[in-house]
Amino acid sequence: MHTAVLADPISKQHDAGHGHPEEPARFDAAVRGVNRLPGVQPLANFERRAASVDELAMCHTRDYIRLVEREVNAGAFELSTGDFQVCDRSYEVAACAAGTVLTAVDMVISGAAENALAIVRPPGHHATPDRGMGFCLFNNAALGARHAQQKHGLKRILIADWDVHHGNGTQDIFYEDASVFFFSTHQAPWYPGTGAAAETGAGAGVGTTMNCPFLAGSGRAEILGAFEERLVPAMREFRPELVMISAGFDSRLGDPLGKFRLTDADFADLTRLLMQIADDYSGGRVVSVLEGGYDLDGLTQAVHAHAAALSD
Repeated sequence: MHTAVLADPISKQHDAGHGHPEEPARFDAAVRGVNRLPGVQPLANFERRAASVDELAMCHTRDYIRLVEREVNAGAFELSTGDFQVCDRSYEVAACAAGTVLTAVDMVISGAAENALAIVRPPGHHATPDRGMGFCLFNNAALGARHAQQKHGLKRILIADWDVHHGNGTQDIFYEDASVFFFSTHQAPWYPGTGAAAETGAGAGVGTTMNCPFLAGSGRAEILGAFEERLVPAMREFRPELVMISAGFDSRLGDPLGKFRLTDADFADLTRLLMQIADDYSGGRVVSVLEGGYDLDGLTQAVHAHAAALSD
């Protein structure tokens, strides 16, 4: 299999409430983008598994994991750590989203697929070790990276994040860790207020966080330019063994939660650039994880362009 697209309908059972932009319909919109591709169909029949507490604890504190389970089971409306609305299925759905990403990593590293796209919700890149926020409960991409290291023995992993919002949770998890390179383009000033260019890592991780904040209205020249001019040279030294993408499509022109101007063709070119990095250093191994994207029609079209580039 060239491209595995993993899409578990359980994702639709997390519901943050009427009118919330991170809505169950996002799952269907993303899947429609893949269904338009000849010869590529989402894998709905792969074995569902929820990430275990031990697996979630690769990136999150056990106290936080217990807090999430306790508050969801108690019928809370909003997680006490911040801006994350929950329902009675939220813990299970988020654990299954993480489990889907771990399965995607297993498939790519084992050679069952050359690359993979995990269509999951809720998204994850704002989830810190001890806090859910910004529509995110568990950090799917970060957990995938840790799984690749702890189960498969990989040493160096790139997480590239083109969501319009800074992936503060991913940055926090790996800020002092030289084994995971976190690269982010994002709108600033904007939620969550992190991701300054001066934030480059700490301790052993100095130099393996690279933030490229841009003003509202930025588009291809700024964002693709940052990938070409800053990420590509950095990878010549870092040489990742796996490329992971935090694929947020709220950086698309017209998204209600962002003011970037990327087009579907831009997402395809960003995908091809990351695939080239993977070809150069990682044996072609790419795992992409859905993050934001809140205009449903736009999400369908952007996912179509992204998946088409992955499957080319």
